[in-house]
Amino acid sequence: MTPLPDSFPSPLHLPFNGACLQGKFSLAAPDRDPGGAGFWLHLRGTELVVAEYLRLPEGELPAGFLAGPSDPLFIGNWEGRPCRALILPKDYPLPAGFTAESLLATEPALSIELLTLGGVAGQILHWERGSRFCSRCGGGMERLGSEWGKKCRGCGYDHYPHIHPCVIVLVRRGGEVLLTRKAVWPPGRYSLVAGFLDFGECLEEAVVREVLEETGVQVSNIRYVGSQSWPFPSQLMAGFVADYAGGEVFVEEKELEDARWFPVTALPLLPPKRSIARYLLDNFLPC
Repeated sequence: MTPLPDSFPSPLHLPFNGACLQGKFSLAAPDRDPGGAGFWLHLRGTELVVAEYLRLPEGELPAGFLAGPSDPLFIGNWEGRPCRALILPKDYPLPAGFTAESLLATEPALSIELLTLGGVAGQILHWERGSRFCSRCGGGMERLGSEWGKKCRGCGYDHYPHIHPCVIVLVRRGGEVLLTRKAVWPPGRYSLVAGFLDFGECLEEAVVREVLEETGVQVSNIRYVGSQSWPFPSQLMAGFVADYAGGEVFVEEKELEDARWFPVTALPLLPPKRSIARYLLDNFLPC
C-alpha cells in the first residue's frame, strides 16, 4: 500500500513539488557543505536507495558502498543536517540492509517527502552530468559561488540549470475526454496530450499545437490549472483544461499508439495519482 494520499488539495501538493518537503529541506549550493556526517541520497537510475524502514542512509558514507561515477555532492540540508547525493550504476548490487525504491512506481513505497527529495537530487545530478563542458565553446566549467550556475573557463559564458517547460491538457467534449496512449506505457494505460514548448510559443499556444499535431483535434477555452515539477530528468509540467472546438481524431504514429474519445463512465487505466495528468482527470472531468 502506498503512503501517498488518495487526493491532493491542489497541484502545488503533488509529489516532486517543493511544498511536499514541508520545510524539512533547504536547498544550498555545493560550496556551502559544512562537512561532517549527514543524510545520503544514493540514486540508481530512477531508484532511491533506502535503509531499513524506508529511511535515508545517514552518518558517514554508509559502509559497503563504493564511490559512484562522480563524487558525493552536497545539495542542502534535510532535517537540519547535511544532505549529499551520489549516483550509483544501474546494476550496482546493494549491501545487506539496503533496498532501491522506484521514484516512478505506480504505487510508490516511499513517502511523498522522500519521493520529492529523490526527485530534487536526480534533477540536480542530471544538471551536474550535463554541465561539465560549455555548450558554446566546449571549454571546462567552474561553479559560480554559492549558486547552481557555472561559468565557462574558456569563453566566460554563464550557464544555469536547464528546466524544460511542457504542457499537458485535458480536452473535454460533452461527457467525453480525449486520451492518448504510447506503446511503451503499461498495457491499457492512457493519459493526456502533452509536449514540450516550441520556439516563440506561450503555454496556451503550445496546448493548441500539441493537441492538433498529435490528434488532429482543435481546442478552445484553454484554462491553466497548475504545475508539477517532473524531474525525469528536468521538466516542468504546466496543466490545462480545454474544450473541443473541431476536427476528427487521428493518431500521430511517430509518438502515439492510440488516441480516442472516452466517455467519463467508461475510462481506461489512468495515470498514477502521483502525476498532474491524474490530478486533472480526477478534478476536471465533465459532468
